[in-house]
Amino acid sequence: MKKIYDDLSYNLSKSLTLKYTTSFAIGIRFLSPSLRPAIYAIYGFVRVADEIVDSFHGYDKEQLLDDFEQDCYKAIDDKISTNPILHCFQEVVNQYGIERELISLFIRSMRMDLDKTEYSEEEYKNYILGSAEVVGLMCLRVFLEGDEAEYRRLEPLAMSLGSAFQKINFLRDLKADVRDLGRVYFPNIDISVFNDEVKKEIEEDIQKDFDQGFEGIKQLPKKARFGVYLAYIYYTRLFSKVKNAPAETILKERLRIPDPKKYMILCQSYIRHQVNIL
Repeated sequence: MKKIYDDLSYNLSKSLTLKYTTSFAIGIRFLSPSLRPAIYAIYGFVRVADEIVDSFHGYDKEQLLDDFEQDCYKAIDDKISTNPILHCFQEVVNQYGIERELISLFIRSMRMDLDKTEYSEEEYKNYILGSAEVVGLMCLRVFLEGDEAEYRRLEPLAMSLGSAFQKINFLRDLKADVRDLGRVYFPNIDISVFNDEVKKEIEEDIQKDFDQGFEGIKQLPKKARFGVYLAYIYYTRLFSKVKNAPAETILKERLRIPDPKKYMILCQSYIRHQVNIL
């Protein structure tokens, strides 16, 4: 029965998500059960593409990414794939009307990671658009379940939230990106003179995205709101930790929220959500 294969495909995307991220996995767990498989499928798709460019060292990454992209489009057209990650992703794309343009923009950003080590202001904006903002839009398509008017209204707010999440990842992971991958995503930044003043400018930009993104969360349907809110709270706590650390610390270590603290955040967020304090 094909349903066995369908279920296996979604379970593999879920397992991949749980393996690679705890923060998003917690947020997905508190979405409505009807929404979770689709979000796992989206995360699985973007995670595999990201791993191709970030960790498949010693292989032809460009060819692997090209093959992955073409296999994805073929799966969407055929409505089936022998690649389980692409199989469940194509089903979500076709079910929720996710535009191929969003997928193309995402792959374009992943392709930039193949050879870019420094980014101009325009390149940085384009990278954020493809790597984060369009992923927020894919998820928004799922959350709104076909409501086109609401999608257009919340589109810029969803993009801002995705941008905030990505930028705080860049700031938190600055040490690893420079040391392991030789990349500096923030434009016009000389890593040798990265200081508290430069860090504060980046943080002010991130705060604007967070503020806009929060306005969008409050307007999401109830079945999606708490899960997204939980991810937002986790990232704002991480952002606070990063803001309180001096620039030299960011260059020396990767800050994180310990697991016990994550579950405390979960409890506090649940209480706030239950009493409609968002």
